[in-house]
Amino acid sequence: MSYAETITYLYNNLPMFQRVGSIAYKPNLINTLKLCEALGNPHHKFKSIHVAGTNGKGSVSHMLAAILQTAGSKTGLYTSPHLKEFTERIRINGREIEQDFVVDFVERIKPEIEKIKPSFFEITVAMAFDYFARQKVDIAVIETGMGGRLDSTNVISPILSLITNISWDHKELLGDTLQKIAGEKAGIIKPHIPVIISERQEDVQNVFERKALECKSELIYASDRYRVNRVKPGQFEVSQDKDQHLIELDLLGIYQTKNIKGVLTAVDELVKQGMNISSEHVIEGLKNVITLTGLKGRWQQINGSPLTICDTGHNEAGIAEIINQLKEIKFNKLHWVLGVVKDKDVTTILNILPKEAQYYFCQASLPRALPAIELLDKAESAGLKGIVIEDVNQAIREARDNATPDDLILVGGSTFVVAEIENL
Repeated sequence: MSYAETITYLYNNLPMFQRVGSIAYKPNLINTLKLCEALGNPHHKFKSIHVAGTNGKGSVSHMLAAILQTAGSKTGLYTSPHLKEFTERIRINGREIEQDFVVDFVERIKPEIEKIKPSFFEITVAMAFDYFARQKVDIAVIETGMGGRLDSTNVISPILSLITNISWDHKELLGDTLQKIAGEKAGIIKPHIPVIISERQEDVQNVFERKALECKSELIYASDRYRVNRVKPGQFEVSQDKDQHLIELDLLGIYQTKNIKGVLTAVDELVKQGMNISSEHVIEGLKNVITLTGLKGRWQQINGSPLTICDTGHNEAGIAEIINQLKEIKFNKLHWVLGVVKDKDVTTILNILPKEAQYYFCQASLPRALPAIELLDKAESAGLKGIVIEDVNQAIREARDNATPDDLILVGGSTFVVAEIENL
């Protein structure tokens, strides 16, 4: 098969959560373990760091990878979902997996695919592990897809685990209380392996403490070790004990203050384990995360006059951070190009959105997207005003036509809406 035919085969023959939702979710590790066994258990052949959490795990994974690369480690990075191209999910030192490897891998493992019937995500995880092992990476940063305990990535035995935060998302699969959701994320905590929690959250910290105690694992709260204040976009004041210094980060969102704490604490633990990472490596890595890793869609400016920004925040906590971020920007009127997926708590999200904004309700090109006309109905019930333009880019063009140079256009509500932005 060609690369295009291979990707079509994966999309059409394997259930993909991003496209169809919960029917693609396999709540166990059996398929992943079978695939890995058929490949010679590649996940045991390299060191790894495991990252979970409701929000921020993608940014944290990319920041850690950037620092490790800068420190001279051959660094694998596995994240999901991709925005533009499948190969974004699997990188080494920022370079995407070769299309030829994807084709070869699927050809090699096709008999197992036909026999095991894995999900799309299970196959991509196995592919990443096989690629990292064959390329002999020094270390890989592995981001969970969803949850942790039953996530396909949880077959690894990492040298460090990191959990960013807990908030409402995927309640139908992870649980209908924050304690239950935390329990699923805590599933990445492994016996005798240190775990970092980016921020203390009173509602759920007992879940992590209980699991760490059970596993005899050291638990470190990053928010106890570091204080981080955002001085201005891209510049953060970091305090530890009496030491205080400024760092630059090319990810501009306010919400990165929480993520930085987890990243810096992770670096401390890696150094304690013998890795050669200096403060200069940290400074240089954080300053160049986007260049080094190719991260996109996190409070990213995509146009000037009018200022146009996209963000992949897609649950209540993520949207709340975006709204908080808007307070920093001076603009006349807000134009929000908004699309969501069916399985989100849409009503809760809509109820916190600014009422004075003009909305352009759209939908990404996948079965899981909530039809824009349904989104309009729900939005009107929440007191929001807008129009339906299903196509994402057409909606952006309409917003630009209606906006003045002093207005602000925001594109988001779903990772998949951001993914469809032209020339991102």
